[in-house]
Amino acid sequence: MSNQLVSVIMGVYNNEDTVKNAIESILNQSYKNIELIITDDNSSDNSKSIIKNYLNQKNIKLIENKENIGLTKSLNQMIEASNGKLIARQDADDISLEKRIEVQVGQINKLNLDFVSSRAKNLQTNKNIPNISYNLPYKFLIKYKNPFIHGTLVIKKNVLLQLGNYDERFKYAQDYKLMIDAIDKNYKFKVLRKPLYLLNTKNNISNQYKDEQEFFANCARNRIDP
Repeated sequence: MSNQLVSVIMGVYNNEDTVKNAIESILNQSYKNIELIITDDNSSDNSKSIIKNYLNQKNIKLIENKENIGLTKSLNQMIEASNGKLIARQDADDISLEKRIEVQVGQINKLNLDFVSSRAKNLQTNKNIPNISYNLPYKFLIKYKNPFIHGTLVIKKNVLLQLGNYDERFKYAQDYKLMIDAIDKNYKFKVLRKPLYLLNTKNNISNQYKDEQEFFANCARNRIDP
């Protein structure tokens, strides 16, 4: 169990400035039994060409969408293509620290967890996220906001399948919906205090589509069909 295959899934859409660092942060993990599955969601920039530079490595798989289908459907597409019993998220504009996967797999095995995430450092400010709210109960926090950093998630694939994967009705806030469903069903989890991830907060999806994010987040927290 300590060396089980981890499938890292990364959705890419016009991330030519950041995707190289994101990919290399996974390739440089201390935990080596990893496959990296990348979906290029019909990028119009140079993202796909950058990704293809890495396809000589046997543990990288590229899915090329012929049209833009959005992150939610792309995530489910990658889960379906995965071979690992554990699924790890990685965003194309973020960076995983070297021991991230090793530490998270170790915690899942040691504590028999269903999923684990961690805090992150803000790439722009170098501050820990979340800060004070980290010390509050997550089952309380999730009633008001998503307290989990989606890019840090490592989750058992069978748990994802039991949850029905990502809800494709949710174009945005699909991670919040997933976490609400997981907590409602009492899956066992832990959020690690030590930051294992560098989170970009500049020009990301949450900033670019703030109103849409809030609409879908409100649907998730109030159990409303969007």
